[in-house]
Amino acid sequence: MTEPADFYTGLVADLYSPLRSFTADPARYASFIASSGEPALELGCGDGDPLLDLRALGLDVDGVDSSADMLDRLRASAAARGLSATVYQQRIEDLDLPRRYRSIFLAGATFNLLATDEIAVRALRAIHAHLTGDGTALVPLFVPAPTSADQLGEFRSVVTDDATIRVGVIDEDWDAATRTRRTLLRYERETAAGVELVDRVWLLHWHTPAGFRALAREAGLAVLAVTDDDGAPVGDDAQEFTFRLGRDLSGQ
Repeated sequence: MTEPADFYTGLVADLYSPLRSFTADPARYASFIASSGEPALELGCGDGDPLLDLRALGLDVDGVDSSADMLDRLRASAAARGLSATVYQQRIEDLDLPRRYRSIFLAGATFNLLATDEIAVRALRAIHAHLTGDGTALVPLFVPAPTSADQLGEFRSVVTDDATIRVGVIDEDWDAATRTRRTLLRYERETAAGVELVDRVWLLHWHTPAGFRALAREAGLAVLAVTDDDGAPVGDDAQEFTFRLGRDLSGQ
C-alpha cells in the first residue's frame, strides 16, 4: 500500500495538476465558509485547489497536506499569484495545529484515502479537536466502482509545451469485504530526452452513510446533515454524499 504522503511525490506530484479530471469549485467552499464562519481549514489541500482561490477572495483559510512535494507546488503557485497561505505538512489523523476553526472541509473525497476505519476514526477525532464549539466540518465521500476490464491498460494523455504526459490503470483489486479498491496506476512523462515513468498503488477505502454516521458518533461528532451535491438528503444506498458534522456537546 502506498501512503498518501508517499503517493503524491516526485513525478506524480508534477503531473497531478495537468492530469486531474476533477477541479473543485471554490464557490461551494466560499459559501460553506460564509455560513459556518472563519477561520477555515482545508484538509488535503494538495497543490492549492481551491485554497488559493479562497485566499484570493480574502478568506482566512489554512491548509494541511501530508505531501511535502504538493505543498511546495502550492507555495510556488501562491507566490506567483502574490498570495500568502499558511499550510502545514501533517496527516489528517495526526492533526496538531495551533488554532481551532469554525469551518473545516475537504474539497473532494480525500477522506477516502484513509485506508481503514480505525484511521478514519482517528481523523474524525482530530477534526473534533480542531473545531470551535460552534464550528462545522464538511466531509465528501463516495463509493468507487470497479474499473472495467476494457479500461485496464488504457491511458489518458495530455500534451504540454514540452512533453506528453499520461496516466493509466495497470491492475486493480476491488474488495467489497474490506471496502477497499487498490488500483495500480502508471504515470509517464515523454520528452525529447526520453520517458520517465512510475507505478503507484492508489488505495481508496469507502463508507456507507450508515457506517460513516457510526464512525462520526464514535469520534464524538454530531451528524448535522447527509446530502447529495444539490443539498438533498440521501438514503443509505447513496454512492456519493457529503456529511456535515459538528461538535457533539451533549455530554458536556
